[in-house]
Amino acid sequence: MGLTRRIILAAGAAAAATAALPRAFAQQASKGGTGKFYEKGSVRIFYEEAGSGFPLMLLPGGGLNSTISFFTGNSPFNAVEEFKGQYRCITADLRNAPSGQSTGPVEIDRPWESYADDQLGVMDHLGIDKFSVMGFCIGGPFIWNLLGVRR
Repeated sequence: MGLTRRIILAAGAAAAATAALPRAFAQQASKGGTGKFYEKGSVRIFYEEAGSGFPLMLLPGGGLNSTISFFTGNSPFNAVEEFKGQYRCITADLRNAPSGQSTGPVEIDRPWESYADDQLGVMDHLGIDKFSVMGFCIGGPFIWNLLGVRR
């Protein structure tokens, strides 16, 4: 590999790492936040609420690292800030997301349903029977699972 190509690759890697730093630090922002926990057995789900009005569950993006801090870091816009004036916004860290606060074993034979259990469990815990939902990234498939759950 020529020297010029190595310099370009090194510069590209440095630029990518520099661009990722603000997002990496932003993902840590919700640690120790003002949220609460919903607990069921060995599962502990960290959630936050903001605003008032009809309940709106906001499912953050980020794959299996989906946390509340997505909305202040990687999201195209901060959905909590955008909607809290009209809705009661509820969002939660995904169970076992490395930078999140939710913990508990995921059922091997029904992992997607485990996450739906968490999301509906938070809503049940808050006494919410009917709500709207908006998902980002992995939040989209989570919505399909929520639609299939019989309560």
